[in-house]
Amino acid sequence: MNTEVVRRQYLDAMGITAWASRYRLPNALETPACEWEDATPTPVSPSQRLHTLLDDAQQAEQARKNAPPAAQSSPASVRALLDDAPVKTALAAPPSSAPLTTPVTESTEPSREPVTFTLSCFCLSERWLSLHVGQLSAQEQTLLANLYRAAGVLLSHPLQQMRFTWPPMAGGPAPEAPLEEARDGIHAFISGAAGRNEWTLERVLWWGDAEASPLSEVLDIAEGRSRTLELPVWQGPSLAPLLESADAKRALLPSLLALGQQW
Repeated sequence: MNTEVVRRQYLDAMGITAWASRYRLPNALETPACEWEDATPTPVSPSQRLHTLLDDAQQAEQARKNAPPAAQSSPASVRALLDDAPVKTALAAPPSSAPLTTPVTESTEPSREPVTFTLSCFCLSERWLSLHVGQLSAQEQTLLANLYRAAGVLLSHPLQQMRFTWPPMAGGPAPEAPLEEARDGIHAFISGAAGRNEWTLERVLWWGDAEASPLSEVLDIAEGRSRTLELPVWQGPSLAPLLESADAKRALLPSLLALGQQW
């Protein structure tokens, strides 16, 4: 009997009307007599529902007034529930005359200093990427080609300069993490150029000093590798001082010859 009542309740919840025969059809067997529980709830008038809500509100207000003060505001108890720490130990500690000090944690928020730079890059035979600060003059480009030729790096075509400036839009909104966005920007620029020109990049040749430009920080060079571009890095001096110093060129020659052996 209980199973039938539950079945009818499920049917009512699903919106399916249950039909039961109340009249005996001609030549049909007699239905066994049974008692059916009426699962239909007794209708409640709107006024009764209103009085019920008012009574519930009064009971809740009375229970709140009768509650002890410690149960109403006990931050130590709440912290104990969150941290799963005993409360009695903290409450039973003797008072100390020493002033309470709150440990100060160092902020790890990224720097919001604006990052601006101009980058010139050359791809050597679709393998190595030569990166420089700013835009190279014609003399610097000639010097760069001669340096690669002296190192034994034979180029399949003349050097072609590509320039990238960050930020791409002047006067735009200030980013929340300028350094991270600059790294994403230069990575997207190099990846896009490599995809369009079918480059297979193996190495980055970075000509620049650490203090000359924020590019060193943007490239994120550590242990001979750029974590921004995910490529190994060979580093040389800027080209502008090399134009005026023959001694600097001679000092750079052994490093260039070692680089040419890897070509």
